Amino acid sequence: NYIPRQAFNFVFGLLLLAAGLFIFLHTFGDGKRRHWPRATFTRTLVDAGGTQHIYAYDLALGMTLSFAVGLASSMLGIGGGIIHVPIMVNLLDFPVHIATATSHFILAVVALTGTVVHVIDGSLGWAQVPQVAAIAAGAVVGAPAGARMSRHIHGRWIMRSLAVALGLVGVRILILAFTAMPSAP
Repeated sequence: NYIPRQAFNFVFGLLLLAAGLFIFLHTFGDGKRRHWPRATFTRTLVDAGGTQHIYAYDLALGMTLSFAVGLASSMLGIGGGIIHVPIMVNLLDFPVHIATATSHFILAVVALTGTVVHVIDGSLGWAQVPQVAAIAAGAVVGAPAGARMSRHIHGRWIMRSLAVALGLVGVRILILAFTAMPSAP
């Protein structure tokens, strides 16, 4: 409401392009630790496919970054997953599959909370609840299916696919920024 649409599209498009480029150039996803700076927690996790993941992370850094992601995603009106996953993989050294699962969990909690808040404050009417329920049902079915499929894809390719998708969306939004007519005051 406070930022002109063209300016928002320009900045957001550039942000998506930059994020896509960063992810593409800095994708490791091989499960090999590059660094464990000040790791405060070490986890060993065996997933449903029997793959063992060992990783460590700095809780204070993770919480700080998650707070920043929450602010950014709220201001931009996007889910935080496109920011969370690259941060967890490249800055916190999470294995890609663990980062995506963690991001999905965070997003589910945030989406549910946001939906409840919008229903309570009246910005989301009861008439839209069936639409929200349909989207939620799709996510409930799609998330496990995506998780099963991702077991057969190397983490590097998951991250590179995300990078390409972000780049394409960034280009599309930049095109909108340059072709949309400014709205009248």
